[in-house]
Amino acid sequence: MNFDSMWTTLLPIGRDPRTGGYRRFVWNAAEQECRQWFLAEAAQRDLDARTDQNGNLWAWWGDPDGADESPGAVTGSHLDSVPAGGAYDGPLGVVSAFAALDLLRERGVQPARPLGIVAFADEEGARFGVACAGSRLLTGSLKPDLARALVDADGISYAEAMERAGHDPTRIGRDDQTLEKIGVFVELHVEQGRGLVDLDAPVALAEGIWPHGRWRFEFAGEANHAGTTRMEDRRDPMLTYAMTALAANKRARLTGTRATFGRIEVEPSATNAVPSRITAWLDARAPDQGALDQLLADIGRQARDRAGRDGTVVDVRQESVTPMVAFDAELRRSLARVGPTSRELPVLPTQAGHDAGILAEAGVPVAMLFVRNPTGVSHSPEEYAEPADCHAGVEVLASALEELLAR
Repeated sequence: MNFDSMWTTLLPIGRDPRTGGYRRFVWNAAEQECRQWFLAEAAQRDLDARTDQNGNLWAWWGDPDGADESPGAVTGSHLDSVPAGGAYDGPLGVVSAFAALDLLRERGVQPARPLGIVAFADEEGARFGVACAGSRLLTGSLKPDLARALVDADGISYAEAMERAGHDPTRIGRDDQTLEKIGVFVELHVEQGRGLVDLDAPVALAEGIWPHGRWRFEFAGEANHAGTTRMEDRRDPMLTYAMTALAANKRARLTGTRATFGRIEVEPSATNAVPSRITAWLDARAPDQGALDQLLADIGRQARDRAGRDGTVVDVRQESVTPMVAFDAELRRSLARVGPTSRELPVLPTQAGHDAGILAEAGVPVAMLFVRNPTGVSHSPEEYAEPADCHAGVEVLASALEELLAR
């Protein structure tokens, strides 16, 4: 299967040989190399390759601009990673998309409408802090001025980074011309959990995505000497942050939700100094919007209560949020029997955000396929999928697309 050769070619790009993790951040050298890989695969198949105004990559089989054409069936995912991320989150869906197209051609499929393969830009938001930036800009849910002003850890703005990579940041924003070409979207993704391991199944359909978001917590105190300042005289924001992280963990465990402080910045970041400021980013997720709102209210209240005792100040700002997404039920039912056996594909919820969710919010009929991850680990070098399961995913994706292309 062509999947294996493509996977072998893409695998080394952006990989840290010391940790095995990836650093494919939007507009950096590794991500640019991944883009070149995408364009080369498209050229090899004589596809119509394009980069839209928001930096998303497209490869079309058939003419999406034809006046008589129906909106296309689109598949794909993303090529960027989280810091020290795994190989499969995102790229599995893009490689599988090309492999599925090859399989359709081998079957002699003559599509009744165009087939598009997409690699969305900056799905992880690892560099600038906003997840699914490419698809959010495409659909208009991320405003251009806000996106251009985003700044990375080195002080480089989204606009500057985009321009350095050869793209025009003045053109970003809602792209109705591209949106009109998407009649249906199917995203294949490695499962980011153990649901398929427990079900002993290689592939599943997704039911929907939990509501989730990112919030920035600013804990301000007073810098001071670590040796000469008595403990009772300190206004230490690190204590407020630490107790907030513990409180968030407890609330999430008690309520069946998710709360993660995965990134912090410390000022002045000196071993022998009480810090003056802690900036911490909370990732929060819940089964429904009410539970998510309550989780944030509880964490914020406990943070402010603790700050009052520590003599510090807390400010909380929302950076991004995605409401609950229910994928198209009719589409899911129609694809449930496209698996390699007569048994219907199992259906799983997901707590992870995806570009598929952004398109679903914009009114595009969407389905997602998950491929089994035997480790149950994601956003880590331990993320994995067996080659046989990857091949099964390609088979299911190709069958799903064949049905959609016939409509």
